[in-house]
Amino acid sequence: MEKVLELISKEVGDAFEAAGYDRELGRATLSNRPDLCEYQCNGAMAGAKKYGKAPFMIADEVAEKLGSNEMFEKVESVKPGFLNITVSGDFARSYIVRMLHERRMGVTLPGHEPTYILDYGGANVAKPLHVGHLRPAIIGEAVKRILKYTGHKVIGDIHMGDWGLQMGLIITELKCRHPELPYFDPEFTGAYPKESPFTIEDLAEIYPAASAKSKAPEDASEEQKAAADAYKKEALEATKRMQDGDKAYRAIWHHIMNVSLPDLKKNYDSLDVHFDLWKGESDVHDVIPGMVDYMKQHGYAHESQGALVVDVAREDDAKEIPPCMILKSDGAALYATTDLATIQERMKQYHPDAIYYFTDKRQSLHFEQVFRAAKKTKLALPETDLKFIGNGTINGPDGKPFKTRDGGVMHLETLVQEVGDKMYDKIKQSNPDMPEDEARSTAKKVALSALKYGDLSNQAAKDYIFDIDRFTSFEGDTGPYILYTMVRIKSILKKYEAEGGDAKGAKLGNPDSPAMKSLMLLITRFSDAIESAAADLAPNKVCAYIYDLGNAFNSFYHGTRILAEEDASKKESYIALLSITLKIFETCIDMLGFTCPEKM
Repeated sequence: MEKVLELISKEVGDAFEAAGYDRELGRATLSNRPDLCEYQCNGAMAGAKKYGKAPFMIADEVAEKLGSNEMFEKVESVKPGFLNITVSGDFARSYIVRMLHERRMGVTLPGHEPTYILDYGGANVAKPLHVGHLRPAIIGEAVKRILKYTGHKVIGDIHMGDWGLQMGLIITELKCRHPELPYFDPEFTGAYPKESPFTIEDLAEIYPAASAKSKAPEDASEEQKAAADAYKKEALEATKRMQDGDKAYRAIWHHIMNVSLPDLKKNYDSLDVHFDLWKGESDVHDVIPGMVDYMKQHGYAHESQGALVVDVAREDDAKEIPPCMILKSDGAALYATTDLATIQERMKQYHPDAIYYFTDKRQSLHFEQVFRAAKKTKLALPETDLKFIGNGTINGPDGKPFKTRDGGVMHLETLVQEVGDKMYDKIKQSNPDMPEDEARSTAKKVALSALKYGDLSNQAAKDYIFDIDRFTSFEGDTGPYILYTMVRIKSILKKYEAEGGDAKGAKLGNPDSPAMKSLMLLITRFSDAIESAAADLAPNKVCAYIYDLGNAFNSFYHGTRILAEEDASKKESYIALLSITLKIFETCIDMLGFTCPEKM
C-alpha cells in the first residue's frame, strides 16, 4: 500500500509536470511547522536556479494546478517559494479505511520471507541473571517481534554460555565441599545419580564462592595468591576434563544444565521473552576440530606466537584490528572459536539471510573480528548480513552501572520484583477495592510495560539512568502512560456497548475537529513508523510513535464529548476512531513485548 507521503508527492509531482517543471520537484515531507500546515513541499526552491525563475512564481503555478484536487483541503504558496499542504478530511478517512483492509495495516512486506537469526539473551548457565542481561533480552525480543510483523522469518537463539570456566569452578568447589560424591571417586564404575547433588539456590551460592576463591585480592599475601592460582588451575583442568568427555564431569555438567535451564526459562518468561532455540557453546564443541582443520588446510589460519589466528585487518582500517584468535597456544578454544563454529552451523542448518547479535556494546571489536573472519573463511556467504547491535548500560542515579544498595550487581529477578511491588502499591492506592488477584495481575502487566518501555524508548547504544519513579509514572513518556491511555479507550468502548452500541461495526466518518484530524493523520503513519523501526532495528521508533499517538488521542479525548454526543453518526465515528486507535496501540505494544490490562 502506498504511503500518504508517496500519494501526496505523486499528486504534487503531477502538478509540477503540468506546469512545465520536473515532476521530481514534487517530493513532499511532513511539515516542520504543524501550526501552519500538515505537509510541505520545497521543490520550487530547488527548481528556481534550473528554470531561471523566482521560486514563489513556480510555487504559485503549482498551487493553482492543485486548487481543484480533492485530495487537498488547501495548498498555499508561501514566499519565498514554499508549498504548504493540508489534506482533506475525506482523504484521511478513506486512507485509514483502506489501511485497515490491508494485511499488516499497510506495512510493505518483502516479496519472499527472508530468514533472520537473532542471537540475544546470552545468559551464562549456573549464574543468576543480573540487571546487565535485561537490555539484550528485551531489545532482541522486540526486534524479533518487529521483524516478524514486517514479514520476516525470525529465529531467536539464546546462545548460552554453558561450556566455559564457570563449569570447572563449580565442579572444583563441589569437590571441595563433597569429596565423598561418586563423581570424584576414580574407582567408581556404576551409574551416576539421576538426582542432582545441588539445587539452583545452591548454585547461586557455589559459583560466586568458587569465583572468589580463584581470584586473589590486590593486597593478598603470597600464600593467598598461590592458593588462588592453584584453585584456578584445578578449575581449568576440570573444565578441560568436562569438555574432553570425562563421564563423571559430564554427569555434573548435565546436572548443572538440568537445574539451571528451568530457572533461566522462569526468569525470561517473567519478562515475556521467548527463544526458538536454546543452544549454547556446547552445541558446537564437536564441530570445532573440523572447522579448525578446514581453516588450516585452506590457508586462512596460521600460527602466531603459538596461537592459531586469522588475519582480519584491512588496508583501509582507520584503527588497528587485531587478528581473530581461533585457538590459544595451549590449544584451547575461545569465544571467537565458538561464535565462528556457531555461524558455520547456522548457515548449514538455516541458510539465514542475516544473523544479528544483541549484547553489550563493549563487545564491538570482538564481533568485528568474528564477522570479518567468517566472511574471509567463507563460513558465511558474502551476502549474509552479519550485524552487531550493541547496547549501552543501565546506570543508577549516580550515572554509574546500576548496583544494589550494598554495592553488588542486582539480580534481574530482584529488579523485576521491585518494579512489580512499586506498581502494585500504585494500583491498590488508586483502586483499593480491586480484588487481590486482579491487582497482582494488573500490577505485573503494568510493571512489565514500565520496565520494557523505559528501556526500549532509548536508543539501544545509549546508556540510560534507571529511575523507578519516572518509569512507573502514569504521566509522561512511560509505559504506564501508554497503558493508561489504552485502558481509557477500553472503558469508553465498553460503556458504548453497554448502551447498546456496536463498537466493532462502527463506521469512521470525516474528522470534524483539528484534534480528530491530527489523530487520524497519526494513524496513517503507522506503517512508516514500523517499517522504519524494522529497517533500523530500532524499537525506540515504535515507542516514539505510540507516545505521539497517546498524546494525539488524549488531546482528542479532552476536547470531544464522545459518549455524550447527541448526533448518532458523529458518536459512531468517534467510537470507530477509538477502536482503530486501540488496534494500533495493541499491535505496537505486542511488538514491544507487553500487554494491556482491562483496567488500572
